[in-house]
Amino acid sequence: MKKLLVFILIITTCIIAKEDKLGKEISLKNKTEISKIIKSTEKFEGKQVLVEGKILNVCQDAGCWIEIAGKNKNEKIRVKVNDGEIVFPKESKGKTAVVEGVVEEVKNDECAEHESKDAKHNEKEDECCSKESKKKYQIKGLGAVIK
Repeated sequence: MKKLLVFILIITTCIIAKEDKLGKEISLKNKTEISKIIKSTEKFEGKQVLVEGKILNVCQDAGCWIEIAGKNKNEKIRVKVNDGEIVFPKESKGKTAVVEGVVEEVKNDECAEHESKDAKHNEKEDECCSKESKKKYQIKGLGAVIK
């Protein structure tokens, strides 16, 4: 009986601790702090990075982006993927994401188009696409692990 209970406990733990692996396999080992990317976006532009943080928001339309929180208050960065290549589960909000991708500048027309599609889902304006900043940056996601 004890062996059965231990077995059930192990199986339950494995099921609960399941990680969702999305897209390409993560190849980088060293994580970059989101705050460093935000403070020096031009330095990181075009570079492949590995970031980790709590998922604040998920695209409710196609699951094509998530916003990840940095360690400092009000720090966040958007991770955008090509539609259909990776679909972030809507229920992943609040979970932790480890994402590998390339830091890229976002064009204003891309922001406007996606914001209008997401307006019904997101009442707050996205910081990566705010009108105040001249250049906007996000991470083009290549692979992710949601845990």
